[in-house]
Amino acid sequence: MEKTELINKVNEALAEEFEIEISTLIPDANIKDTLDIDSLGLVDMVALVESLFGVKIQAQEITSILTFENLYDYIYKNINGK
Repeated sequence: MEKTELINKVNEALAEEFEIEISTLIPDANIKDTLDIDSLGLVDMVALVESLFGVKIQAQEITSILTFENLYDYIYKNINGK
């Protein structure tokens, strides 16, 4: 999967799940602030990503995923085995 396609898929899913405008999903924006979520919402986001892409995000890794760019990179790296 190309990274642009991955980003579009992630953004569409997050916008629908968290009922926000896709235009607010900017790569360097903070995930928690943009989605207006707490730790439970973060768990929901991780579950959504895992079901969409078949990647497992470990609890210790989620602390390093702060921005949407971090999330895109993590997914891309793990689905492409890079």
